[in-house]
Amino acid sequence: MSDDEDCPPLCDAMDARDDSNGEDDEWEVAEEQNDPVKCLFCETISPTMTVAIRHAKQQHDFDLAGVRRRFHLDEYSYIKMINYIRREKPAPEQFKTATGSSLPWADDKYLQPVENETWLMFDLDELDEIMLNNGSGGSGGAGVGGNGGVSGEKETGSDLGDTMTLTTDQYRKLQGIINDLSAQLREKENLLQHAASSIEKMKESFRNVLADQQQQQPNGKENGKAGTEEGAEGDKKLEQIKRKLEHCVSSVSVDDDQSYFNTYSHFGIHHDMLSDEVRTSSYRDAILRNADIVKDKTVLDLGCGTAILSMFASKAGAKEVISVDQSDIIYQAMDIVRKNSIENIRFVKGRLEDTELPVEKVDIIVSEWMGYFLLFEGMMDSVIYARKQYLREGGLILPNRCNISIAGYGDLERHNEFIGFWKNVYGFDMSCMKKEVLREATVEVCKPEHIITNANIIANFDLMEVDVDCPNFSYDFELKVKRDTQLTAIIGYFDTFFELPEHIEFSTSPYSRPTHWKQTIFYLEEPVPVREGQTIGGKFVCRRDPKDVRSLFINIELLNMVLKYTLN
Repeated sequence: MSDDEDCPPLCDAMDARDDSNGEDDEWEVAEEQNDPVKCLFCETISPTMTVAIRHAKQQHDFDLAGVRRRFHLDEYSYIKMINYIRREKPAPEQFKTATGSSLPWADDKYLQPVENETWLMFDLDELDEIMLNNGSGGSGGAGVGGNGGVSGEKETGSDLGDTMTLTTDQYRKLQGIINDLSAQLREKENLLQHAASSIEKMKESFRNVLADQQQQQPNGKENGKAGTEEGAEGDKKLEQIKRKLEHCVSSVSVDDDQSYFNTYSHFGIHHDMLSDEVRTSSYRDAILRNADIVKDKTVLDLGCGTAILSMFASKAGAKEVISVDQSDIIYQAMDIVRKNSIENIRFVKGRLEDTELPVEKVDIIVSEWMGYFLLFEGMMDSVIYARKQYLREGGLILPNRCNISIAGYGDLERHNEFIGFWKNVYGFDMSCMKKEVLREATVEVCKPEHIITNANIIANFDLMEVDVDCPNFSYDFELKVKRDTQLTAIIGYFDTFFELPEHIEFSTSPYSRPTHWKQTIFYLEEPVPVREGQTIGGKFVCRRDPKDVRSLFINIELLNMVLKYTLN
């Protein structure tokens, strides 16, 4: 099919405008455009999209940036959500209680708009910068999927009436999103089938080995007994192997893992975590503002440290709190609890995988398990183990969901300080050191003004669903450059969600208040010039270190380079 055949009517006008090569003229048209924006939930008319977004947040408690993160909105699902709001007129509160598994706007019928809609002309990638400027940044908003920036708007050629008109590029982009999602679904189904087949083959192999052993024994009563014992022993070994496959951290001996726990025995690291107000207040608010859920429940505080989360749970009315930690800080936690006259917290010293709890099941698991780049330290394994072994059916995990994002970064001054430094050290060339320096990802606070691309969410983790293999993932990313500059690094950060009646979330994004997790930086050896509107495509691959399951290997493929990093 030719472009003329599948291009909607307005494409001819767009083509004619594009053929003029008048880039300045195109921007002039955009600057003259300043359509009023009607609120999604009332009759208020705002002069700009920025004002409308601020109005929705202040008057209706509808935080578009938060909704985008919570529901992983891409351009395709954003269109459906806006059309759903216009057609069904839901209350703003609905967006705090909806869950990712049953979104009311998931139906494709919401792809068709019900009226000319200014909200559909807004570029989601501008949200972070608008939030950074507290809603003061000017933005008429480019078309969904367009090349708009904060300072102006480019027409998309869309004519939204009873039907939705898209340019050829927009149509192909939406079709590409659908194809990518379908391919990912097929790949996951194939992996699940392969895993199920492998498990069955393993079970069959064990049955055959046991059968052969039993046949080799002499006939008789004693032999029958021996066969039964060997069968039981075989089942036991099978269960041990299964547990090691399922719980990667538990496959490491406690002695080998002790150095990890020793780092948490020093007061300094607990001072850093407790003084991280974003972290600690988010957990406090999630527990205390949802006290009705915690009241009279049995709570497991996994990796309790100083027992701050245990004390929050006790204050919220928990019937009993089981606080588990392997590090020696647990002895100080006991003193802290006694000093505060709290009587319903019971401590268990040990690694959960090697310890028996004093209760059979718990109602709620609370844990601050997140490491740098979310997955470093591998403590998610212990949360998964706790869920499978101890969480009562219908129970809760707090937090229940996290995701990881990446973005392009362009801080030439910092790159020169950290990487370029080795070119001339007191007059000596030490550039051979750069290879070792570049191999390790670094953890620093990144400045939002140096974020030069949109962000991609590269991994989502629902703690009620994930298994211990989840740190092994890959993602094909596309990062769109916002201005002419130089790319010096890829940065990573994560968002955390407590999806409860009183919803709480926090982000470690550079656009948010800094936390002790900061951001993870994957430096390039040399800065690479990039242009506004350029798409940096590549692949991000994360794998566990097979020799140290708490560490990560990261490969990033981009711009004809394959970059390898460790996080350990």
